[in-house]
This record gives sequence, structure tokens and C-alpha cells, in this order.
Amino acid sequence: MPDAGESGTMVNPALVDPDTVRATAARAWIRGWPMLQNYRTLFTQVLDDADPRHVGGFGVFRHYPHPFTPADTDVVTPNNDTPYSWAWLDLRTEPWVLSVPATDRYYVLPVHELDTVYAGFVGSRSTGPEAGDHLVAGPDWHGEPPPGISSVIRAATRLVGIVGRTRSDGAAPDAVRELEAIQRAYRLRPLHEYTGAPEPEPAPQPVWPVWREEALDTVEFFSYLDFLLGFFPVLPAEAELRGRLTDLGVDGRGEFEPAVLPLAVRAEIERGIADGKAELARAAARTESSVGLFGTRDRIGTRYLDQAVGALTGLYGLPVEEAWYGAWQADSEGERPPDASRHGHLLRFPPDGLPPARYFWSVTVYSLPGRRLVDNALDRYAIGDRTPGLVRDPDGGLTLYLCHERPADPDRAANWLPAPDGPFTAVLRVYGPDEAVLDGRWTPPPLDPC
Repeated sequence: MPDAGESGTMVNPALVDPDTVRATAARAWIRGWPMLQNYRTLFTQVLDDADPRHVGGFGVFRHYPHPFTPADTDVVTPNNDTPYSWAWLDLRTEPWVLSVPATDRYYVLPVHELDTVYAGFVGSRSTGPEAGDHLVAGPDWHGEPPPGISSVIRAATRLVGIVGRTRSDGAAPDAVRELEAIQRAYRLRPLHEYTGAPEPEPAPQPVWPVWREEALDTVEFFSYLDFLLGFFPVLPAEAELRGRLTDLGVDGRGEFEPAVLPLAVRAEIERGIADGKAELARAAARTESSVGLFGTRDRIGTRYLDQAVGALTGLYGLPVEEAWYGAWQADSEGERPPDASRHGHLLRFPPDGLPPARYFWSVTVYSLPGRRLVDNALDRYAIGDRTPGLVRDPDGGLTLYLCHERPADPDRAANWLPAPDGPFTAVLRVYGPDEAVLDGRWTPPPLDPC
């Protein structure tokens, strides 16, 4: 029989083999990394009402009609193209209905599951510009959608989130008011309210673990993972890994207690965590674009390392058919990462080489290691095809200047994207990318020192 600790943690002695425990911990750490990153955001936005980022609980939208600034830290690598609309849904009791207005403005309301994989999308590309009511259902609901439902999104997890984006036309008061009007028309209702049926019995409230940042690098990681797996039914493709985790006491009951682990098991789990961290760091360092990092479960499958890289480099990033992301992790002379305290950089798009986008494109600079927007006197955090006053090159091309200090030349200053006084990365976003972007016929220019 397995040994039980005081809290109910169950450890199978057969798994005390060091290599087995270590390998399982490494795989599970990478598999669980996006879940914990997601829970960190869920906790601050849904559960911690003292946090300024609190949205108001489950089933409530909180909209951000103003473009982001360096003070906004809800996510890493935030963008100023499409201000966010945040919401979280608990699907244990019943589905929810997401209603949207008719609009010609680009928007997307993606529904992500507990591990940040997407269950489905509502928006300009996926469902069109028409108004509609869209059902979001969890894994325990097997009913039929009521009349009037435009589409059904079926999630594999009992908790899901929405990080909506709606195109911004800038920070001017009129532009903000127009965006606010669209965001206010996004509506969430539980299914019983939509149909007029009696309210069902609510699901029991769990004891939500308080988020602790240091848990990411310790055995406590698996306490959070154990809790979260209780909202995540076992998928056939990961039954083997979930079985190995169960042998370590991580079975979804939320009772895993690191303190009662045998010392040999705990030591190997710690080594496995170190292995997982190192593997994730290596994978992130060689990642230059978002291709393959974000998407639905059919698209992502069991590529857990890619999921983790996506959560590390751009949590809640969109799949490439919605938005293509390219990152300059190094300059053309091999400086990795680029460092604006040493010299400036430029991006030169030739006349026929601007990013081909159905909707729009932009370049944003982020300071490292935090991947935050860069504070600057212009309050300029991105440059793209909607930026007024850009100066084209004599041949019709476009050169952007990524420097810490404002260029003295007026034409260069018009195309200046402020960089930090230190290391940085730059991200190109192409919304509605052309096939030439997706199949590699179009590629971004190099980041050249200047």
C-alpha cells in the first residue's frame, strides 16, 4: 500500500527510483507552468479583491479602454494595439452566454482553458462583424444549446478565461469613448438567465490557495498544480503523465503536501524542477516567432514545451491565424539581448517589405527581464501602420529607430521607438497576417545596430 502523510499525500514507493521521479517532475513542471501562470492572473483578478487588478469575480468583464502604460502589469509583453477586456468563468454549474454587438472594428474574444490553450474564439475573423450570442460550456455539460445561440465553444476545463482585444484608435478622449461603447456591449450571462430557467444549485466553493510567487521554483509548485488539476479532467493524450503524478500524490484532490514527502522523493522532484526550468529557458532563447506556441488543443496537442514557452514569452498570445508575433531576441551582429545602453538600433522595411496584414501591424519595445513597456517622455510604446507622422525613406521604405535617446535628426525622431537604458526585446505583431507571413515567404528585417 502507498504511504500516506498527515494531509493525505500519497506516494508510491515504487516511484522512489531517482530517474523516474526526476523525469516525471521535469515533465510535469513544464506541463504545469502555463497553468500556474494562468492561476497567478486568475487569483489577482478574481479572488483577491484588495488587488487593484481585481475584475469583480467570475462572470464579470473589466475593460481597459485606455492604451497601456508601463504601470500596467497584468500580463507580460502587453500591447497598445488592442486594449483588453478581462473576464473569468466558472463552468462547473452551467454554461455562460457571451453576447457581442455588430461592429466593423477589429476585435477578438478568445476563450482560454486552464492551461492557456484556446477552446474557441468570438471575433472579427472567426465569427464575423455581426451581433451574436455565443455559448461557452465546460466538460460536464452535455445539453443542447437553446434557440438563438450563434456558436458553441466547448472547453476541456471547468475554469476558463477571456482576454479580449478590441482595436484602439489612440488615447484621445473621443477615441477612448468610442472604444468604451463597444466594450460595454460585450455581455456575459449564465445560461439560466439567458433562457429564463430557474437558477441551478451552485457548485461548492473550493479553498483557493493564496498565490505565492516563490512557489514557481520549489516543490510547492506541485501543491498548486494538484489543486488546479481538480478543475481539469484527464485528457486521453496525457493519461500516462497524470498517472505518474498520481503516484507522487498529485491527483487533483488539492491535498498534496511537500512537507510529508520522503526526503529522497523530494530531492529528486527538486532536481526535476531544475531540469524543467533549464529546458524551458533553452527553448525560449531559441524562439523567434509565435508560430506553434498558441492555439486550440487540436492544434497544440501535447507540445507542452511550446505551451510553456508561449506562457513565458507572451502569456495569452493569440494563434498565428489571428495575430502573428515575431521577436528580435538578438541584433544582426549577435548581441543577445540587444542593449540600448550601448548603442541604438534600426529596423529597415524595404518599399515592398512592410508587414502584409489584413487588419494592421505594429512593433513594440519591452525592457528585459520583465518584458514591460518602456517609460518615455513621448508616451510612445509602439509604432505601426496606424502611427501618424512617420517619415518614409526616399525609396518608399520605412526605417524605425529603436534608441534610448531621442534622435537629433527630425526625420529619425519622427520614427523613434524609445528603448530602455539597458537590454530589451522588440515584438512585431501582424493582425490578420497574409499567407506570405504564415508560410515564411515574408520575413521581418534584421535588427541592425546604428
